[in-house]
Amino acid sequence: MDHGNLDGGHDHGRVYGHAHDPQDFGLIFAVATALNVGLVTIEAIYGIAAHSVALLADAGHNLSDALGLLIAWGAHVLARVGPTARYTYGFRSASILAALLNGMILLVATGGIAWEAIQRFFEPADVAGVTVIIVAAVAILLNGLSAWLLNSGRKQDLNIRAAFLHMVADAAVSLGVVIAGAIILLTGWNWIDPAVSIVISAVIIWGTWGLLREAVDRSLSAVPAEIDPAAVANYLRRLPGVEAIHDLHVWAMSTTETALTCHLVMPKGHPGDEFLRDAYHELHDRFAIAHPTLQIELGDAGVCKLEPQHVV
Repeated sequence: MDHGNLDGGHDHGRVYGHAHDPQDFGLIFAVATALNVGLVTIEAIYGIAAHSVALLADAGHNLSDALGLLIAWGAHVLARVGPTARYTYGFRSASILAALLNGMILLVATGGIAWEAIQRFFEPADVAGVTVIIVAAVAILLNGLSAWLLNSGRKQDLNIRAAFLHMVADAAVSLGVVIAGAIILLTGWNWIDPAVSIVISAVIIWGTWGLLREAVDRSLSAVPAEIDPAAVANYLRRLPGVEAIHDLHVWAMSTTETALTCHLVMPKGHPGDEFLRDAYHELHDRFAIAHPTLQIELGDAGVCKLEPQHVV
């Protein structure tokens, strides 16, 4: 049996493995994170001072953003740490573990905010509407600035795009807090504050649940949701000279990189390096798979023990 491997950990990896990863986003992540940490501090202080659960809920939401930015920043840094004898892929998957922990912490924190908001319905407190409006307006400004900083990298990096969209969504949530403050100021309806808090908590839970589910999927080496495994399999089967494929695996190496391994049965012999390079190009460009390894089999030495679909 003849074997030919296409291994993204060598020359090809330098071409594709990080081609999508911006080289100058460390400072941008640092600034955006600092802005969000500052915003969380401001909203927490004035939320307590103004008796506004809505501001505290928005602070919790922006805390999720700060933690999310830290995860993205950490992944950005760790992706550049070279592999070791024990950690042969480096530390790319650390961002997946961090996201998993992040999601669990955020769900607990949001539950506390929602519980406090429910209690406020029965024991309403006077809310300083002007303070709520001013602080939430500052939140819109800072979230907008963070989104602007991340905008230039959102087309090249899904991780940055997610952070960008989160900042835009947060600006919209803060706008809801501004509206709540204005209604309280005009009507004196203090119940609007906990009502908005519950809505914001629901938004956080919705977003966090998606984060948690994706983190669990990736930690279990599931195929990333944006990749259709059937389409990948069909592409590989249709390559010239390929009679069959088996032992196909696609999984996330990190929150930004995807790996693939597959056996190609090619009875006419090894197709040569150009075939492998072309396949690598297509896997990267069509499916954003940056680290593929293809094994060539002639099929003349018996059935590969990994050919049955149920065998891993």
